[in-house]
Amino acid sequence: MDDRLKSLQNIAKQFSIEAIYAFGSLAKDALEWISGKKKEIIFNNLSDLDIGVKPRPGIKLHIEEKVELTMALEDLFSAPRIDLVVLPEADPFLAANIIRGERLYAEDEYLADEYDLYILRRAGDCAHLERERMALILGEDE
Repeated sequence: MDDRLKSLQNIAKQFSIEAIYAFGSLAKDALEWISGKKKEIIFNNLSDLDIGVKPRPGIKLHIEEKVELTMALEDLFSAPRIDLVVLPEADPFLAANIIRGERLYAEDEYLADEYDLYILRRAGDCAHLERERMALILGEDE
């Protein structure tokens, strides 16, 4: 196993994380870097790395743990800033966007796939409510 992936796995174990995703504009770069296909991720002054995490069942990350996890990920990726999202705390549409990014780590690939399907079903179940909400925000008649 590559040292980068091993380091990510150690961080996941330390914080009881089952799965880690990169999403947003640098997601593919993060995947290529963690897999050893890329030497570095190029960050500009305004860029950050968006990371979503799924803790193990029954684990709730407290604010101190979120800060420590974010700092550990910033160190690993040499990122000026990590935007961390804890998947069970995210709204269904943000969670769906996250899992459509790049999965960087999974403790168990099958369970991670099952969780991805759950997230997509949850977003699908709420799609009509999101359309209504957006229509209200934009002042559109239905």
